[in-house]
Amino acid sequence: MKYSRVFINSLAYELAPEVVTTSELESRLAPLYKKFRIPMGQLAALTGITERRWWPKGHRLSDGALAAAHKAIDETGVKVSDLGAVVYTGVCRDQHEPATACRIAAELGVSKNTAIYDISNACLGVLSGILDIANRIELGQIKAGLVVSCESARHIVDITIDNMLADQTMQNYAQSLATLTGGSGAVAVLLTDGSLPLNTDRQHQLLGASHLSAPEHHNLCQWGLQEAGLQLYREFMRTDGVTLLKEGVELARHTWSHFLEQRDWVVEQVDKVICHQVGSANRLKVLNALDIPPEKEFPTYQLLGNMGTVSLPVTAAIAHDQGFLQKGDQVSFLGIGSGLNCMMLGIKW
Repeated sequence: MKYSRVFINSLAYELAPEVVTTSELESRLAPLYKKFRIPMGQLAALTGITERRWWPKGHRLSDGALAAAHKAIDETGVKVSDLGAVVYTGVCRDQHEPATACRIAAELGVSKNTAIYDISNACLGVLSGILDIANRIELGQIKAGLVVSCESARHIVDITIDNMLADQTMQNYAQSLATLTGGSGAVAVLLTDGSLPLNTDRQHQLLGASHLSAPEHHNLCQWGLQEAGLQLYREFMRTDGVTLLKEGVELARHTWSHFLEQRDWVVEQVDKVICHQVGSANRLKVLNALDIPPEKEFPTYQLLGNMGTVSLPVTAAIAHDQGFLQKGDQVSFLGIGSGLNCMMLGIKW
């Protein structure tokens, strides 16, 4: 995939207000830790995550996405009537139907010509939305589009902790650890064709993207509903973390080679990378496999955890705000999501 007329003009975000430390979560697991003599602090040692953020109980996902969307519109001055598409891309959503994007679009007051829909692709949802909008812009169908997402980890983490205490086995402990890294936040990404008068000089050019998949590994990380009784279903999440990391890194290696070849780049020409945020072990494995020096990557998982689809774009926004991403940098967004899917974007910052 190659693009010649697509720009990212805003990466606006909203962080959930409640800070939840890893030690707080571990204290709730005290009976399990005592049974297996697991030392307190083990989760932070394994993941590098000391805290994450959660939305208040009862928080509506579309409200978080709307807060980020209003920030993107306010900081760029883009006319809502110029938005040719509004796409919601979170794993978490308000309901099965209609699309969560519908309420967001209604509150923004978009025109009747605006395409409104949801996209779901595990932790790659926002990247999928970016490319979907980019294709519409590149084809000349629209001048601008907005990708929004909001993720919430509170509910699934609470359920997982209850399940870990009810089923105190090492297998269940191992399959549940990844869930405990979950954080919450929202993001809005504005893309345009560069022709609109905006109140910002942020114009990061999307150059191209590569996408490879390994769907034979679709069962390594699952989040959904399981039968818990007569006409009763319960939410669950389980992850084979060891195998997921191994196969994910292998897929990332192939995607990275494809990406560099397509862009006619060598690894030294990539100035900075922004990865999906999972934890310390994942970070080192991926960077080592792709031969990327750690100083070229900007991590946020330590204080934000894994915010699903929101993690990578929010990390990019923070990296920009803190001066890590500089104008003219050749930047790559590196995303690996359950499925397995891997997506890498090339951007001229």
